Amino acid sequence: MEFNLADLFESIVDTVPDREALVYVDHPGSGAERRLTYAELDRAANRLAHHLADHGIGPGQHVGLHLYNGVGYLQALYACLKIRAVPVNVNYRYVEEELVYLYRDADLAALVFDAEFTARVAAALPRAPRLRHLVRVGTPPEGARQPSITPVALADAEAGGSPARGFGPRSADDRLVIYTGGTTGMPKGVMWRHEDLFFSGMGGGAPTGEPVRRPQELAERVAAGGEGGAGLVFFPTPPLMHGTSTLTAFIAFHFGQKVVLHRKYVPEEVLRTIERERVTSVSLVGDAMLRPLVDALAGPLSGTDCSSLFAVSSSGAILSETVRAQFSALVPGALLLNNFGSSESGFNGTATADSGPDKGFRLQVNARTAVVDPATNEPVPVGEVGRLAQRGHVPLGYYNDPKKTAETFFEAHGERWVLLGDMATVDEAGIVTVLGRGSQCINSGGEKIYPEEVEQALKAHPDVYDALVAGVPDERWGNRVAAVVQLRPGAAPLDLAAIQLHCRARLAGYKIPRAVVFTDHIRRSPSGKADYRWAKAVAAGERTA
Repeated sequence: MEFNLADLFESIVDTVPDREALVYVDHPGSGAERRLTYAELDRAANRLAHHLADHGIGPGQHVGLHLYNGVGYLQALYACLKIRAVPVNVNYRYVEEELVYLYRDADLAALVFDAEFTARVAAALPRAPRLRHLVRVGTPPEGARQPSITPVALADAEAGGSPARGFGPRSADDRLVIYTGGTTGMPKGVMWRHEDLFFSGMGGGAPTGEPVRRPQELAERVAAGGEGGAGLVFFPTPPLMHGTSTLTAFIAFHFGQKVVLHRKYVPEEVLRTIERERVTSVSLVGDAMLRPLVDALAGPLSGTDCSSLFAVSSSGAILSETVRAQFSALVPGALLLNNFGSSESGFNGTATADSGPDKGFRLQVNARTAVVDPATNEPVPVGEVGRLAQRGHVPLGYYNDPKKTAETFFEAHGERWVLLGDMATVDEAGIVTVLGRGSQCINSGGEKIYPEEVEQALKAHPDVYDALVAGVPDERWGNRVAAVVQLRPGAAPLDLAAIQLHCRARLAGYKIPRAVVFTDHIRRSPSGKADYRWAKAVAAGERTA
């Protein structure tokens, strides 16, 4: 047995087959839900795996998961892993041209998709000639354009597939691809070996304690009642199409715990589920997801029992000091974690207790993370700016993109490294201060300004609900700092002078916004990640949809 994700899952299934593995709420508020034990989830994945294999999908072939959160997503994910096919996440917000690009770039051979996306799949399919098999989850909207290849309904695929395993040997070298959209450019497919993802994205499989040393150790720990026994409940609230949520589900399953899913993020229903299911761990992305929970707890859902919560973790966007303080006042027993990682590195570290607008986003990183000079790939001296990098268990590269792979991955001192997009410094104690994405850095008169730092200062204002910062052209300075701000409902109007006065106590003068645009809504991805292209267009006064 190797560190293969399907093998590891099956070892847990065989240890606690009757333990509840998954609770899924389809339409929040409707009361409709599905509950599956480990054995039931395993059999569902087996049925779909056999169906895919019977239709020519085999080792190394790519299968797109174009789905909302649901049983079908995890079922399809494990079905692929079981037959050594390569699951590929598909952003469900993509429209025809974006889907054509991804379907073709990823060389998809099969696609499992939600019926709601039938028309989009039909439109993109003719320009994706390698895509030859479709499995549809649910009933398509009436009158929707149908794909040229007739989809097989998931229920029919399950009915024709055996619930038994009967699969061949697997390998630690089997693949999983995570497409990451980033903030600029076309999405890139990050190629992970199972073993590397297990040790990097999942910390060696251990949510607490020491990483495992042998594949069999996972099942042994579960059998011995380790990692809390049955009783931890993980609630990944962002879409599973983003790596953070999928990795959270993997971690939970590896230790025989329960995963709770909602089809879509509805803050009030998230709180009701936390109370009903006695959720212990919630993962989300930044203020965009935590602030609505705060508003609901302070308002219509005041008194909701969240005492079971042990930890609320954010990855992909920073929780501001203001929102953290508000949530802690409402749920004092929950630990708030600003985690840091990426599709290219997995987990890197967690913010220190003194992180904030005054000291910056400071990380206690793992031993495999460093700050390097991108020109030499050597560690930078204390206090100097470099790029975050990680060594050891890192991806193989970007699928179908050798040029970008060569720019991002390198060999040094006998180990493989990946360069991340974030600029940072490191102090004498090894604490890393993350400055922000190099691609979003604003150069104003030769001074480098990272939007995240300015955004944190803006969101410390009690009347600012959300904010994004971008550089806009300036005849004198090249670029100037511009802010796009969403005020809290009912807040008194603010103007540029008030914004600047607030920021002066927190930022050097050259970092203070020189322009501000107030908007009713900040555009972010479904997982809460910033849409900087949109922010730049709004800040520059361009028309946006």
